Amino acid sequence: MNEFYLPFLTALIISYVVTPFVKWIANKVGAIDVPKDERRVHKVPIPRLGGLAIYISTIVSILLFVKYIDRSIIGIIIGATIIVITGIIDDIKPLSAKTKFLAQILAACVLIVVDVKIDFISNPFDKVDGLTHLGMWSIPVTLFWVIGITNTLNFIDGLDGLAAGVGSISAMSLLFVASVNGYFSIAIIAAILAGSAFGFLPHNFNPAKIFMGDTGALFLGYMLSVLAIKGVMKSVAAIGIAVPILVLGIPIFDTTFAICRRLINKTPPWKADKGHLHHRLLDKGLTQKQTVLILYLISVCLGASAVLINDSDTQRGALILGIVTTVGVIGAIRMGLIGLKRRESIRQKEE
Repeated sequence: MNEFYLPFLTALIISYVVTPFVKWIANKVGAIDVPKDERRVHKVPIPRLGGLAIYISTIVSILLFVKYIDRSIIGIIIGATIIVITGIIDDIKPLSAKTKFLAQILAACVLIVVDVKIDFISNPFDKVDGLTHLGMWSIPVTLFWVIGITNTLNFIDGLDGLAAGVGSISAMSLLFVASVNGYFSIAIIAAILAGSAFGFLPHNFNPAKIFMGDTGALFLGYMLSVLAIKGVMKSVAAIGIAVPILVLGIPIFDTTFAICRRLINKTPPWKADKGHLHHRLLDKGLTQKQTVLILYLISVCLGASAVLINDSDTQRGALILGIVTTVGVIGAIRMGLIGLKRRESIRQKEE
């Protein structure tokens, strides 16, 4: 792991040093998050656009430490740049959901053009090679994965330090998995991404001096989706498909439930609400810091489970996955009950 320390620390330092300059830029261009509705937890205007520091740190460090900048790396950088430009514009003057979605499709298509796509998924029930080859379905599956994961970090970016911390932990988990699978260039990029997010975190942890905004949340989600494709989904491990899902467990879990909740309530999936996991924990009486630290801990546990599954035989991996799934279902039920109690309490007050 020694070869990953220097990229990690370099990215961390660059991100930490660049963030105050980005904060100055955000104030100059008017990229300010004003708390104009009850969904926002902060009470005073705070600059956003902090994700630009994470992006600069990541790209500079990739150019410094990735030895072979091949076609796929160039495609990843181009796609990430499309995402960041979209995020910058949105942080200054909000874009429509349709415009952002089209930009994400374009960024995902760049990956497909340079052959960064999901060609197969592991299938423990296949007796030939343990894989399901996607063929013509490779492109829509890749689009779904990249666009989906790109947005998951944005969904959980509701508390100081939450998206940056969870993104960092997820990147570290992907670092371990990619290095075990022999994808060292991808592992270095994962170390760089983790360092960039960690370097931003001191400025973003409660009480935050700057937010990462859509620039950072979308960039982190995009890069994590790419690292999962290049460093995990190319693995032929029997239950390897579970690894990226566990690594990104919190954002995937929260986004899935948010979309289902909004569809049940007959509201657009992209319309913000106060039903996210971090909101539920705040409703339980926890502080912002306590909530964020709990979600960090859960993310670490999920990441560790993913690393164990990746390095286990099928039976032991299935056992670990079963335990994690059971705990997750119990947690989901409890969060659901809290939500029901909250709605019942609100209804009683209205009556």
